[in-house]
Amino acid sequence: MLVMRLQRVGRKNDPSFRVIVTEKERAAKAGRFIERVGSYNPRTKMADLKAERIRYWLSKGVQPSGTVHNLLVSKTIISGSKVHVSRSSKKAAETQKPAEAATPAAV
Repeated sequence: MLVMRLQRVGRKNDPSFRVIVTEKERAAKAGRFIERVGSYNPRTKMADLKAERIRYWLSKGVQPSGTVHNLLVSKTIISGSKVHVSRSSKKAAETQKPAEAATPAAV
């Protein structure tokens, strides 16, 4: 399965990202990707995206990651609403477990 994701490049403490199309099983850091379809600098909020190639890959069934999806929506390359991508904290997960365990199990 192909995915569109971010690949971190740049110096330490100065991140910038490539938007790449790659296999889902491959690590983004491996450097082996099918095509580079853009770049994104989070410090300046500058995004240089190849809209035509992105639409092509999406038509072929490539699934964008959550962050890439939100980037494409904000740059109006695709339509739709943004998705929630932040990870839940450990404390939030721990507070949910006792509530689920409170139900008595059938013996």
